[in-house]
Amino acid sequence: MADFTIEPHLADALGRLGEAKDERLRELTAAFTRHMFAFIEEVRPTEQEWLAGIEFLTAVGQECDDKRQEFILLSDMLGVTMLVDYLNHGSAPGVTETSVLGPFHREGAPKLDNGTTISQDGIGEPVVISGRVTDEAGAPITGAVLDVWQTAANGLYEVQDDSQPDYNLRGIFTTDGDGRYALRTVKPVSYPVPIDGPVGALMTALGRHSYRPAHVHFIVSAEGYKPVVTQLFTDDDPYLRSDAVFGVKGSLVVTYQRGAEEWRVTYDFGLERAA
Repeated sequence: MADFTIEPHLADALGRLGEAKDERLRELTAAFTRHMFAFIEEVRPTEQEWLAGIEFLTAVGQECDDKRQEFILLSDMLGVTMLVDYLNHGSAPGVTETSVLGPFHREGAPKLDNGTTISQDGIGEPVVISGRVTDEAGAPITGAVLDVWQTAANGLYEVQDDSQPDYNLRGIFTTDGDGRYALRTVKPVSYPVPIDGPVGALMTALGRHSYRPAHVHFIVSAEGYKPVVTQLFTDDDPYLRSDAVFGVKGSLVVTYQRGAEEWRVTYDFGLERAA
C-alpha cells in the first residue's frame, strides 16, 4: 500500500463520486471537494480547530426553524449571498437590481388593498410608499404582486418580538390597471442582525459590527416575468456603506420626503420578461 500523499488522496476522493445520474450534482460535489482540500492544505487546521468548525456548523443548523434561518444569515454576513446574487442577476436597463432575501421572509402574509397599512400596531413614523411596476420598456404591468416586509420601530421583525401582532409589517399588494401600487407603513430603522446565535458570536469574535441600514424588503413578481428580490434603503442611514450583509446597491437607495402628516417615497420597479 502506497504512503499517504495529498494528490493521490484527492484523486481517490474524486474518483469515488461515481457515475452520478445528475451531472450537475457531480460537478458541484467535485468542485466543493477540490476547494475543501485546497483550503485544508493552505490553513492546515489542527484537529481541535477542525472539530470546532464542525461544532460551529452544527450549532448554525440547530438555530434554524420556520421563523429563523441561521445558514442564510451566515451566507449573508460572509458576503457569499451577494456574490451568488451578482452571478445570477444582471442589471439590464429598466430592470430593478436585486439584493439579499434575508433570513426573516415568511410565506402567508395577508393580501391587502392598495393604500392599506401593513403596520398593525401603528408604532412609528407613518410612511406612504407608492409607484409603478413596469416592464423593461416602461410599460405598466397589471396584476404584479409585491410581497413586502420590514422591522418595527424597535428594530425587530415580528417573529423576533412576541409583543408584536402576528404578521405585523408584512403584506402582499397587487398593481392596478396602470401598474400602480401603494402601501402605508412606518419609517424603517437601522438594526443589528441577530447576534444571539453562532453567527453573531463569530461576528463579535471578528470585531465586526452587526448593523444593517434601514430598509424595506420587496419581492416583486408577475406572470411571464422574472421575479425580483430586493430592498429599498434610506439615504441618510449611517450604515449604508458598511451594511453587515453587503446588500446595498446605489439604485436601491431612496429619499424619504417629508409631507404634512407622513413621509413619502416614490419608487418604480422594473421586471424582465422570462425566457
